[in-house]
Amino acid sequence: MSRRPTSTYRLQLTPDFGFAEVAGIAGYLRDLGVSHVYLSPVLEAAEGSRHGYDVTDHSRIREAFGGASGFREMAQVLAAHDLGVVVDIVPNHMNTENPAFWSVLKDGPDSPYAAWFDVAWDEDGKVALPVLGDDTEPVVDGDVLRYHEHTFPHPGHYRLVDWRQGPGYRRFFDVSTLIGLRVEDPAVLFATHEVIFWLLDEGLVDGLRIDHPDGLADPRGYLERLRARTGEKTWTVVEKILIGPERLPADWPCDGTTGYEVLNRVNGLFVDPEGGEALVRLFTELTGQPADYRQVMQESKREVLELFFRPEVERLARSAGCAPEAVRELLAAMPVYRAYVVPGEPPSPESVEIVELAAASCSAEDVGPLVHEVLYGSAETITRFQQACGPVMAKGVEDTALYRWFPLACLNEVGGEPDVFGTSVEEFHEFCAGMLPYTMTTLSTHDTKRSEDVRARLSVLSELPEEWADAVGQWSAAVSFDPHLDYLAWQNLMAAWPISAERFTDYLLKAAREAKTRISWVAPDPAYERGLREFAEAAVRLPIGKFTERIEPHAMSNSLGAKLVQLMMPGVPDVYQGNETSDFSLVDPDNRRPVGFPAEPATRWDEAKLLLTRQALRLRRRLGGGAAYLPLEADGPAAEHAVAFARGEDERGLPRAVAVATRLPVRLARTGWGGTTLSLPPGTWRDLLTGAVHTGRVPLAHLLGQYPVALLERHDL
Repeated sequence: MSRRPTSTYRLQLTPDFGFAEVAGIAGYLRDLGVSHVYLSPVLEAAEGSRHGYDVTDHSRIREAFGGASGFREMAQVLAAHDLGVVVDIVPNHMNTENPAFWSVLKDGPDSPYAAWFDVAWDEDGKVALPVLGDDTEPVVDGDVLRYHEHTFPHPGHYRLVDWRQGPGYRRFFDVSTLIGLRVEDPAVLFATHEVIFWLLDEGLVDGLRIDHPDGLADPRGYLERLRARTGEKTWTVVEKILIGPERLPADWPCDGTTGYEVLNRVNGLFVDPEGGEALVRLFTELTGQPADYRQVMQESKREVLELFFRPEVERLARSAGCAPEAVRELLAAMPVYRAYVVPGEPPSPESVEIVELAAASCSAEDVGPLVHEVLYGSAETITRFQQACGPVMAKGVEDTALYRWFPLACLNEVGGEPDVFGTSVEEFHEFCAGMLPYTMTTLSTHDTKRSEDVRARLSVLSELPEEWADAVGQWSAAVSFDPHLDYLAWQNLMAAWPISAERFTDYLLKAAREAKTRISWVAPDPAYERGLREFAEAAVRLPIGKFTERIEPHAMSNSLGAKLVQLMMPGVPDVYQGNETSDFSLVDPDNRRPVGFPAEPATRWDEAKLLLTRQALRLRRRLGGGAAYLPLEADGPAAEHAVAFARGEDERGLPRAVAVATRLPVRLARTGWGGTTLSLPPGTWRDLLTGAVHTGRVPLAHLLGQYPVALLERHDL
């Protein structure tokens, strides 16, 4: 029988770290306190894949990891250590190099797999494949057609087109090697989930993480069919990106999200809003970018629509009977990844408001009729529009705007709003009150733009904007390269310090290509890239580490505070591999580097974070899932610096545990905790805390010892 996790530990499987290696660290993970191991995709993927999201065969567990027998043996070892398994599944797409799609290319609509893929056949009954990149002619070799490394059936129901041209099928974002699946068809769903269902039926897996549900034609319907097959007790969370006040639709039958909305709110607790104006001013002076992030975001979305999404725009325009420009404008104006309109159902007032407000900012003449079509029109128009919103947000915001507008880069996270500086304690408690009890919480993932501890260092800059500006001025006077990139470089170099020139160069190359201001993935410039490498090599020789060392105590405070809050707040906390100690990784693939087990603390920061993680996860196991959450109020001159709450209740209704984290540590260092107390329910504390039994208040300075956080269980109180 499956069980819900109290916490998870995310592991990135690779050909070098498979099921046997996971089994080998079972004892370590159990001692750490997690209840479940959370694995990256386990099905057969493209040869050499280091991430697994490019599935090629849904009927097989990946042989490079140990195959089905290796998975079973691993699960048995984990179970012997009282550890369950959660797996990451990819229902939206698969790699184009797979036997099923080969059959479709060969036999066209007559293929038994024709219903699997979201294909737009042209008037000749063929599908466009964007692979041509030069004047080389494809060569017939027996019953196949070869073009460089590509192989196709000969003859077939396809036509080869320029690689810059979009494909004749729905894809994952702009990645033409990942083709969209039609899991809205029950037969396709069951065919592509057969192994997952077997693992659940055998009791080898307890939970599922659903990748990119926004790409699906009908996420709610998919989740309903999934739950009907797997049962209510199979813990299921979705990788749903929620923006601002947006919440997961109440009618999606799942336990919650993978936690980006949590990450951004926890991160905001440790950002000082008073530093926002100065940091924006510094950013605009150094980069020449506008002070208005929303302007940059809209421009970025329009650019990617033109660069990457012409086929999707034209297909939607034909379906809606409007001009492509109207489609582009409305998609660029959409503020969220999906408007949740379902064909055949009246749109909710919230969905109508989202689309109509987006349309109000558009200038195209026929946006009005388009709004009616995407809300009340044909099933194809409604569905295509929903499926297009997510890719445009992902490519336009995550992969473009966040690399162009970065006054404080710790705010530039998936689902984040980089112009929103800080989350108040009151806002955080209000958010926690509305959380689903078994939603996932996280601080770092394989997709975050930088690790939680890099963000912890960057958060300190919000409290020291003038000192930071002076440091950047000195470094820029010594080494400079591209004003659109340099300020992002200084932030990440300082926050990831120490970092090799090679790792730093790789990050800057990716950042520059994503920003698309000078180079891009499709438009390289060898001279620019040489200059960037030279800049990186010179920059790492500067005494950047002196500034990092200067802020380290405050960054450590931010790191421990954020970790405590995330591990002890409502939900199911996930620890990304290696982040039980300090980790200073940047965006993938940097954050997917191998991790050593068991963790060996090398610094005081490491020791404190490992101790905190172990104590919090073990306490979560004892508290069980869905424990009560009670905000606690601080009072006194330093009250704004405390984030405190209680978890669980005993038989008398008293808290079973209390967590206290420190925020805004630079400003706190100037005043201290003197005169600041924490209010607790009467009877919570023993007499050893003088006066607390009678007053219901305890001095915060009494709780916080050598570390800027406190985690106390009932028997400690």
